[in-house]
Amino acid sequence: MKIYTLWLSLICIALFILQLVIPGFTDALVLNQQSFSQPWRFLTSIFLHGSLAHLLYNLFALVLFGLILERLIGSNRFLIVFFASGIIANLIAVNFYSSSLGASGAIFGVIGALTVIKPLMRVWAFSLPMPLFLASVLWTIGNILQTIFPSNIGTIAHLSGIIVGLIFGLVFRARYRKMEQKKVSLFSGTIKIPESYMQDWENRYLKNH
Repeated sequence: MKIYTLWLSLICIALFILQLVIPGFTDALVLNQQSFSQPWRFLTSIFLHGSLAHLLYNLFALVLFGLILERLIGSNRFLIVFFASGIIANLIAVNFYSSSLGASGAIFGVIGALTVIKPLMRVWAFSLPMPLFLASVLWTIGNILQTIFPSNIGTIAHLSGIIVGLIFGLVFRARYRKMEQKKVSLFSGTIKIPESYMQDWENRYLKNH
């Protein structure tokens, strides 16, 4: 496994440093109405962040959920979930916000996919341990409420990302279950040793001692 999760995290950190030291760097890559004529913004804005706290929160979620999902479905499939969720979330969000940035849409896609594949995985959310599916439901409700009562958070991107992730989770869940069944059959099978081998082993190593 290539551990793309960590590489994505490093890219976010590197670009955040460039945001701080290069004037106009953020404006050139952020998602805004220019994105329709400069489509790279739908991708580059994923790796930009508005503050150190914004970056740290996203990195925490990306590393926590990303490493698990990448291990379960493989690095290449993980990248598909991450980028498809982030880009589709941006394609939708650009119609609602004058500008936006951050990896939240992509990360919610990762969470959505993981929720379908491992719904009972225990996570710590809202200061309580709970299954991932319940945490995802509560996060979704929270984002819906924040959409109804507007805030500075890109809730449209979050909701779009998690929907895309849920779809990918359904696609990849069957393959994951097949892999788990193979592992179970591999380790639960009975190993049969021919009786002639056992007799030969006894003659060689027991009767002569």
